[in-house]
Amino acid sequence: MSNFLTIGEPIALFGSDEVDKSLVEAQKFTKYLAGAEVNVAVGVSRLGHSTQYVTRLGDDPLGKFIENELNENNIGTNYIEKTNEFWTAYQLKNRVSEGDPDIYYFRKGSAAAHFNEEVLKEIDWTGIELVHLSGIFPAISQQSLYVFNKLIEIINHKHITSTFDPNLRPQLWQSETEMKDTLNNLAKHADIVLPGINEGKILVGSDNPEIIADFYLTQSEKTNIVIVKLGAEGAYIKKKGETSGTTIEGQHVEHITDTVGAGDGFAVGVITGLLEGMDIKSAVQRGNMIGALAVQSSGDNDGYPDRAKIEAMEKEYE
Repeated sequence: MSNFLTIGEPIALFGSDEVDKSLVEAQKFTKYLAGAEVNVAVGVSRLGHSTQYVTRLGDDPLGKFIENELNENNIGTNYIEKTNEFWTAYQLKNRVSEGDPDIYYFRKGSAAAHFNEEVLKEIDWTGIELVHLSGIFPAISQQSLYVFNKLIEIINHKHITSTFDPNLRPQLWQSETEMKDTLNNLAKHADIVLPGINEGKILVGSDNPEIIADFYLTQSEKTNIVIVKLGAEGAYIKKKGETSGTTIEGQHVEHITDTVGAGDGFAVGVITGLLEGMDIKSAVQRGNMIGALAVQSSGDNDGYPDRAKIEAMEKEYE
C-alpha cells in the first residue's frame, strides 16, 4: 500500500560528461533517469516511503530503460501504460562549471502527451496521504492538462493533501501569459504551493518572498501554506492567517556541480517530512539539506540521500 503518488513525464536524460562544452561540441554523454516529478518520486522512495508513479511510456528502448530505472528505485509502476503509437521523451543537458546548464527537450507528441485518462480510474487510493503535482505535466499537451485537472478533482474529492511546484518550463508553453495564467489557476487547488523566488518574478511579478506567499494564500481558500524556495539562502514559509512568515536558512555548499534537481530535492524533504509527522519548519529544513546535496552531483537525482544519510545530517543539525 502506497502513501505517496505523483503524475508526470519521466524522460531519459543524456547528460554531457565534458565540462563547459556546448551541446553541439560535446561528444560523450551518460544516460540518466530524469523529470521533475520522477526526481521527487526517487527521493521519496529512497527515504523509505512507498510510491506510485502515474504516466505513459512509449514501447521503445528508452521507455524500457525508464521502467527498469523506476523498478530499481522501488517506485510503483502499477499505473504506467505503454503504447507503440508514440515515443518516449528524452533530453540533452550540457555540464557547466558554474550557473545553470543548457537543456534541449525532445518531448513534443510523446507518449505522456497522449495520456489515457482511463488510467485514473484504476488508481487504488487506499493509504495515499499526499500527492505531488508539478506544472510541467500540464504544459506538454492539452490532453495532459485535461488529465491533470481530472486528477485534481479526484484528490480534492478524497481530501488528500497535495503539494504543487510550478516548475516553469517556458519552452513548453505557447506564451508566458498562458503559462502564468494556467499555473496560477492550478495552484489554487493545492494545499501547499512551492514556488521558487525567480519563478515569483514571472508568476506574481515580484521577487519578494512575502508578496509571493501572500498572492497564493489569498487567491485560494484551499492553499494554507506557501514555501518560497530562495536557492542558497534557504526557504521562506508562510501559513494562511499569519501576518509574517519565517525564513529557514539554507545549507552551505563548497562546490556546485549541477543545479538541476535541487528544487525537486527540496520538495522531497518537505514531502517526506510531512509524511513522517514533522512540523513544517523541520520539513523545510530537511528540504534545504536535500537540495544542498542535489547540487553536488551530476545526475538530476543522484545526490538524494538514503534514510541513514538524512538522519545523520539531521542529528548533526540538532
